[in-house]
Amino acid sequence: MSNISKALVLLVVIMLIGGGLVVWKNKVGGHSSESFNSISRAEIEMLLADAAKQNPMILKRLKEEPELKKQQLRSFKEIFAFASQAKKEGLLDLANNRQELDNIKAELTAVNYDKEINKDKGPMPPFGFITEEMINAYWAEGAPPEAPKGFFAGLKDKLSGGGHVETRTHEQEFQDFLNAKIEILKAGNPEMKDREISEEEKTQAKEIFAKIRIYRAEYDRKAAAGELPKEFIDKTNLQVKLQQVQFLARLYTEAKAESMKVTDEEVDAYIASKPEYSPDAKRAKAQEILNRAKAGEDFVALANEFSEDPGNKGADGQPQGGIYKDVPKGRMVAPFETAALGLEPGQVAPELVPTDFGFHIIKLERKLGPSASKEGDGKTETYDVRHILISTNITDPESPNSRPMPVKDFVRAKLEKEKGEKLVEKLIADNNVQVPDDFTVPEFTPEMMEQMQKRQQQMQQMPGAPGGPGGPPAPEPGKPEAKKPEAPKKEEPKKK
Repeated sequence: MSNISKALVLLVVIMLIGGGLVVWKNKVGGHSSESFNSISRAEIEMLLADAAKQNPMILKRLKEEPELKKQQLRSFKEIFAFASQAKKEGLLDLANNRQELDNIKAELTAVNYDKEINKDKGPMPPFGFITEEMINAYWAEGAPPEAPKGFFAGLKDKLSGGGHVETRTHEQEFQDFLNAKIEILKAGNPEMKDREISEEEKTQAKEIFAKIRIYRAEYDRKAAAGELPKEFIDKTNLQVKLQQVQFLARLYTEAKAESMKVTDEEVDAYIASKPEYSPDAKRAKAQEILNRAKAGEDFVALANEFSEDPGNKGADGQPQGGIYKDVPKGRMVAPFETAALGLEPGQVAPELVPTDFGFHIIKLERKLGPSASKEGDGKTETYDVRHILISTNITDPESPNSRPMPVKDFVRAKLEKEKGEKLVEKLIADNNVQVPDDFTVPEFTPEMMEQMQKRQQQMQQMPGAPGGPGGPPAPEPGKPEAKKPEAPKKEEPKKK
């Protein structure tokens, strides 16, 4: 299923363009009658034109990396295919999903409307021009100052698209909104399963909800009256469609995740059919080294000469004789630990110990007991062990710079990728997905970079922003923001 997930990730370059507000950390779209199976060249170029204003470096990358353009077009095909199939399989029939689609339609519409009508009024946080009076009027179901008298009381929030007139009270709308958000969050994050939403969080959500609905209603009224630029409406509708597609595609991939997994039996059968994945040569090499160790050769010297364990090198890059000190019980994979703890100090395991990482030759140095180091807490039992690893890991030939991985992991990923690709091709055909073969990237100009820098300066002036009132100091120009150094990581492929 990994290639399906990558399709969502690849869209980041394009999806950075619109929508800035994230409500309750969800970026999805609203319910619509869209077929979700096509995007035109003109629509893609509309997105890129907006990208030129938001982040011109995206254009620079697309100009310099033709392969990136192909990836984006392919990603559009995949994500539209998933979204169309989600609709076909009835995922839109679920109440929470319908509510979430409408939530995000409202969110994106309101965010874009806020930016459009307040773009010349100076830096402000999202919805900063909506007053407490307007919010109170909304909950009282009266009209805010900008709307015609009786608008909210008469029509409630008219949903764009089907001429549907909302019959719920605003309180009922909010409760449906909140319930859907909570259920979707819990479904996507097991840690949220038993978490209760606090009153403070509910109050914050209620305030944001009211602001979104106020601006959404203004947008709908002005759009229907022809008071908003067509280009602005088209761009908003496209962003809504793309966010809807992203949400539906995620629903589909989550629903299909289990069925796209490859079984252990399939992995083993594939390995057995490919002689190049056979571990026989590695086993023979490991057996020869084991025979030499059992015959009394210096284990440290053998480890330094033959071990393929990356963890055998110290911070200075020098080999460490295969030693692992103060290993807590339960740290190593089970076959390794069982063999090690079955030995007496100084004894070499009489047989090779195979794991997913390769073949291990093991020598116990200290039996399980209190930690021998000064750093030990005196409670955790540890042991010291040396080992020589003859690795059976392989590097993905399609990604030569990637990290070697166990054969089973590589084969599993390969088979799942192939399975996913077949599914994608079928969905693209079944749903008649239409994506252009190419698109034109606007020219990257110095004026674009200047505009972006001005926007960044405006953002810094906002309360709480780096360099702004109440915010942390801004990084010095041309100097990256300081980061805490990370402790060096010791690679230990045989550990759990």
